[in-house]
Amino acid sequence: MSSHDTHTLGEGDLTAFGYKQELNRGLSTADLLIYGLVFMVPIAPWAIYGTVYNEAKGMVPLVYLIGLVAMIFTALSYAQMSRAFPIAGSVYSYVGRGMHPKLGFIAGWTILLDYLLVPTLLYVFAAESMYGIFPSVPKWAWILIFLAVNTAINYVGISFTAVVNRLFLTAEVLFIVIFVVMAIVAIANGTGGAHVTTKPIFDSANFSAPLVGTALSIAVLSFLGFDGIATLSEESKGGHRSAGIAMIGGLFLVAFFFISQTWLAGMLIPDTTSFSDAEAGNAFFDIVGRISSNGWQIAFLAMNALAVGIANAVAAQSATSRLLFSMSRDGQLPRFLAHINTRSKVPERAILLVAGITLVLGLFFVGQIGLISSLVNFGALTSFLLLHLSVITYFGVRRKSRNVVLHWVGPVIGFLIIGFVLWNAEPAAKIGGVAWLVIGLLVLAYYSRKGIGILPEHRADATDTAQDADLLAATDRKG
Repeated sequence: MSSHDTHTLGEGDLTAFGYKQELNRGLSTADLLIYGLVFMVPIAPWAIYGTVYNEAKGMVPLVYLIGLVAMIFTALSYAQMSRAFPIAGSVYSYVGRGMHPKLGFIAGWTILLDYLLVPTLLYVFAAESMYGIFPSVPKWAWILIFLAVNTAINYVGISFTAVVNRLFLTAEVLFIVIFVVMAIVAIANGTGGAHVTTKPIFDSANFSAPLVGTALSIAVLSFLGFDGIATLSEESKGGHRSAGIAMIGGLFLVAFFFISQTWLAGMLIPDTTSFSDAEAGNAFFDIVGRISSNGWQIAFLAMNALAVGIANAVAAQSATSRLLFSMSRDGQLPRFLAHINTRSKVPERAILLVAGITLVLGLFFVGQIGLISSLVNFGALTSFLLLHLSVITYFGVRRKSRNVVLHWVGPVIGFLIIGFVLWNAEPAAKIGGVAWLVIGLLVLAYYSRKGIGILPEHRADATDTAQDADLLAATDRKG
């Protein structure tokens, strides 16, 4: 085992990359895991169950199973690069140092589209749910309320954010347990024709190859969030493997939650072939009301709104602010965003900027969930493609790794899967994504012309060290 696996990260590690420790190292591996779970939202299938049910011909658990298989390759690539470069920039840093600084900027810019729009998407989702409970309160008001609460939580500091994450994850798991008990009782009693069946997992009569493609597109959006763990690398005290363990562990855990809940939900409506447009939005909550009471249905709606509007949005805002901090620290975005609050040890200006952008976008995109979702996918998928290439370039080519599975086969499979989903993305997403990419290229040209930023060479080569050789040797042995 290498020294990367056993020692606690300290300022010296960042010095090797040309940085000093500014953020607060207060997160354990468990905190990172909880953060990832909160970001992915264990109860995420509730809000989209009816829509996914219609698209997947009732096989919602199969969608998430396919998504797990697809995304595990990306998670493995993230884990490899996070061990080599345990710094806050996530895919921006990995691609920049693993391939080329300018490609790193492109990766950071494209995933920034994802990170800037995810909080917007979450607030719109939450506002829709709360409007369903309190129709007298306008949706824009809920966006303002959630945004104010979340900005305050992030501003206080990462340790407080971790506490909030633990509380909300506990609440979400409790509601999952309540639903499981309700469902099992209903199935045992045959309520409304409910019975044990494997059709929600696989129905040969309705399965087709195009359905797999549809499932991938849906599942990729559902699993987005595990990658956000990498943005907290400089706030982790668990060692170089911490982020990778949390990403892979979180992906499997949340997949278990997704599959188990949607399988039970499918067994509660065994004879339903599809939901109408009017029914799809609240299909899961209607199922809860059918097997329990109206009071429980409202409680589940409220839990969904709070989990998405506060817990999930807090995690998204945190990840976005760290990405902005990392890029501005390297001079690839305005440097004022790299400012750290001396008391809370958080990138306060980046947090406030994310809040401001989210407010504008949230008010503009109210009621346009489909468009936001497609744009989020484009940004994430494009950066994932570059991530897989960086693993091959850095480990396979530059370091001549002997671990063929992790550094060649896995990234190639991941690249092909992500490429397939991106190729079949909605036209509106491609147009919007390309427009965002063009803007990014102009920004890159501006900073390149001024000769600032773009990872100074001594920092880009900081990994040519004995420790890095240790890491590669350990990874090869485990292959």
